[in-house]
Amino acid sequence: MSLSFRLARPDDLPVLERLITEAFGPITWLRKFDERYGAPKGCDWKQRWKLRLEKVWQTQLVLVGEAEGTIVAAATGTYEEASGLGYIDLLAVDPRCQGKGYGRQMLNGMMAHFRALGGVGVHLECLQDNAVGNALYAREGFQIVASSVRWYKPLA
Repeated sequence: MSLSFRLARPDDLPVLERLITEAFGPITWLRKFDERYGAPKGCDWKQRWKLRLEKVWQTQLVLVGEAEGTIVAAATGTYEEASGLGYIDLLAVDPRCQGKGYGRQMLNGMMAHFRALGGVGVHLECLQDNAVGNALYAREGFQIVASSVRWYKPLA
């Protein structure tokens, strides 16, 4: 089934928060951090994720993908007009709807949105151990430009 795309509305945000949190739960570095070091100041990964999403809603464009009128996927990002570069920050598919090609459609929907804004390229980041995401990006023609490592040191 093909997705239809539209910009998110304020009343979509609770649905999007649930969808994105559930989709990223198994792979987010925030959860991996908690498993290794515990929740900083008692603020667990879900609480930190909620705080991050509040900033996303305020600063990024949010595109939703719908199947039969139901939101099943979302992508967030920013577009830099001066360079024509788009940056995809989050790409998520409702876990109950994964395996149907919605991730690929959402990725292509976001790229089409950037193209319509005058975009000439798009970049994104993906954790090394997110095999599904990395395979998708490779199949869609993305090329690795650089890799990074997340470091942590307690301040106490």
